[in-house]
Amino acid sequence: MASFTPRGTAYESFGNGPRVIALVHGLGLNRHSWQWQVPALARDFRVITFDLHGHGDSSVPPQTPSLTLFSEQLNELLDHLDVTKSSVFGFSLGGMIARRFAMDHAARLDKLGVLHSAHARDKAAHDAIQARVVQAAKDGPAATVEAALSRWFTDGFRMSHPEMMDKVRRWILANRKDVYAPIYQVLVDGVTELVAPSPPIAAPTLVMTGEEDYGNSPAMSRAIAAEIPGSELVILPGLRHMALAEAPELFNAKLLAFLLRAQDV
Repeated sequence: MASFTPRGTAYESFGNGPRVIALVHGLGLNRHSWQWQVPALARDFRVITFDLHGHGDSSVPPQTPSLTLFSEQLNELLDHLDVTKSSVFGFSLGGMIARRFAMDHAARLDKLGVLHSAHARDKAAHDAIQARVVQAAKDGPAATVEAALSRWFTDGFRMSHPEMMDKVRRWILANRKDVYAPIYQVLVDGVTELVAPSPPIAAPTLVMTGEEDYGNSPAMSRAIAAEIPGSELVILPGLRHMALAEAPELFNAKLLAFLLRAQDV
């Protein structure tokens, strides 16, 4: 059951560990997309999940969506919970928000996780994602959901797990057309402000993606890692975008291994 901040952010808190980790979901999803990670992480951490503005049970964006808006939403949530310092792990759009948070609020960042997240795109990739935004603005999230499921899950898993496809499809289709497309645009435009951050991000950082994550490719993750001194890079073999749901045991093992290695940093 969600609780709410005064500004309308829906959130949940799990576990009672001495360290906090906030999990930031991707575009069109919600806090429940971390359901495969929470039990594993909550054994050692206090885990905070929340819905970004315009998603799940949270309020609509109070202004034009941007990475800064979502970074400040997280900052306000941590204030509301009296959390001084937190690790922040973000998936996809959430990984972009996590990097913006690291740039804006370095003093309250413990560890950083950039998971299946985008970096600088070539023209073809930029044009492809921009076309999806235009399509979503015209016809709503239903216009892009089936293509997204194909990109997000391996073919065999998608065919053998129709219940999972139904779950993720419902999450995406629950988004309002007038809110979804402007947030989707952040996924397009926000990348440029994250390239070559100055000063560089200094927190211990895990950068991870799937070997077959076409929109958030290994090349992008290598570029992100190259710009964050001392970061760890993990490429998950044979997996696409939604590895957190398709292969949670492997995904969680990589998160926990990083967190345990970095716990005294």
